[in-house]
Amino acid sequence: MTYCETAKVLSQCGLGAVVCAENWEILFANEAALQLLHGDETSWLIGKNLSELAPPLCLEPDSSPYAHIAFNEYLLRCPAPEVDDLPEHAQMIVFRDASREAQRDMMCHILDQISESIILCDSEHRILYINDAAMKMDALVLEDIYGNRIEDIYEALDGGGLIVPRAIETRQIFRDRRQYYRTRYQKNVDITASTFPIVYNGQVLGGYSVMQDWSMIDNLHKKILELQDKLTAQTSSGKRSEKSALSAKYHFNDIVHISSSVTNLVDVCRQAAQSDSSVMIYGETGTGKELFAQSIHNASKRANGPFLAINCAAIPENLLEGLLFGTEKGAYTGAERRAGMFEQADNGTLLLDELNSMNINLQAKLLRVVQDGMIRRVGGSSEIHVNVRVLSNINIPPEQAMEENKLRQDLYYRLGVVNITIPPLRDRKEDIPILAKQFMMRCNAKLSRNIRKLSPETLELFYLYEWPGNVRELEHAIEHAINIISDEEDTITPEYLPKRISHCSQPVANHHPAPLFPARTDSLNSAMQDVERNTICRILRENNGNVSESARILKMSRQSLQYRIRKYRINPRGL
Repeated sequence: MTYCETAKVLSQCGLGAVVCAENWEILFANEAALQLLHGDETSWLIGKNLSELAPPLCLEPDSSPYAHIAFNEYLLRCPAPEVDDLPEHAQMIVFRDASREAQRDMMCHILDQISESIILCDSEHRILYINDAAMKMDALVLEDIYGNRIEDIYEALDGGGLIVPRAIETRQIFRDRRQYYRTRYQKNVDITASTFPIVYNGQVLGGYSVMQDWSMIDNLHKKILELQDKLTAQTSSGKRSEKSALSAKYHFNDIVHISSSVTNLVDVCRQAAQSDSSVMIYGETGTGKELFAQSIHNASKRANGPFLAINCAAIPENLLEGLLFGTEKGAYTGAERRAGMFEQADNGTLLLDELNSMNINLQAKLLRVVQDGMIRRVGGSSEIHVNVRVLSNINIPPEQAMEENKLRQDLYYRLGVVNITIPPLRDRKEDIPILAKQFMMRCNAKLSRNIRKLSPETLELFYLYEWPGNVRELEHAIEHAINIISDEEDTITPEYLPKRISHCSQPVANHHPAPLFPARTDSLNSAMQDVERNTICRILRENNGNVSESARILKMSRQSLQYRIRKYRINPRGL
């Protein structure tokens, strides 16, 4: 077809088409282009410069922003069909009315800024949209659940069923309803919600729910009661009633993940939190050891008591002893009578961070406190009883710490009654998309930016990189990118990443090509990987290589399955 015939067909489809010279001078325009660009007649457009009329239409379709033509009217460039008779050095530019899409994007931006969580479904209960607050509350990303039925993502735990489908089916409004549910990735959420059907001209188009995290409301209620108690105490005694301000701010719901390894770890930690036994947490730098420690404290019966943490690697031995056990006046030059951290943490929790950095002699003194619950201040003669739960963090395996004489064996058996190992990020890369989304939201609020997503190339680099700094390094990479990205862009692309990540071409583990079927070994880990790979291959084969459907059956996120497909070198369509 000639470009004139092609342009006529495009016009019948509502698509504008202009033929431009190399300098963007318009040589030809169809009827739709005339209407979309607000021309009086075709000759009005001829000779005008497209870069002056609508500059965004001169950019490539993949990167073209909206062209604002008039009030509430926007155009968007589309890919152009190939035609044979274009003038030399000329090109055809095709565009369409994108006003509704621009309005939708503006509305989504507004919804992402509010604190209430929102979920929107169509009439078939398929998820169309969740805002940033909902993604944070439920630890989900829209790309992972978009198009899934809400019943496949959430399970009601209160026996009443999900409210959104009920509102759609009954066309009823449900206001301020409490609901307790579990996500597909085993996160339990307690909410209060108002749910509405969307009815237009008698037809139900869908339904949406506006939700608030009940735990936040409950915490506000508790704070109000605490303030009332303080005011009452102050009024009755005439003196200010002081309560320790030393507290832990993180809870298990703050641990963002979809991987089964972290889900299982959180379950273990929740159970361990119910006792007063000492817990030792091992994890590489940046895995979130203190996040787990604070969550254990806040889930325990000591949650209302103080939570203190001390970094054993940052303080010299002679000062560390005084900080832990307290000092009496005159114990050494300049010493004052002061309570130590064990006394300050009475009826609460004390976290010993990087315990393996504590001097081995001081560990012996610590052992006695853990055994007997009695401390003696530096320079003091009397013993003081304390009721403190001790949590500890180490950044090397406990066995290695004992072999290198960095951890006393007897102290390990006292402090490691419950042992927790946090997996490094390279072993749970399926968590990267949701962690990245959370960090983007946090940095947007901190830096007053509006970065929305990662480009596919960036996400691929994140999957390839080995993350020696773990979750903390990922957070810093996101913050680095958001600091230097231009104000006009809303997507993190590889050029904005730190060079150590953007220059990553392939994972360390893949320097040698892996065989199609891994070699058999006597390793339990290898055997488990064989079972996992074979199961994934079977499910993909049964579903003709459909990744989304296979992820649903395997009860894992689409990103998680895609990560494993890459990890095991599986070709979904070639099974």
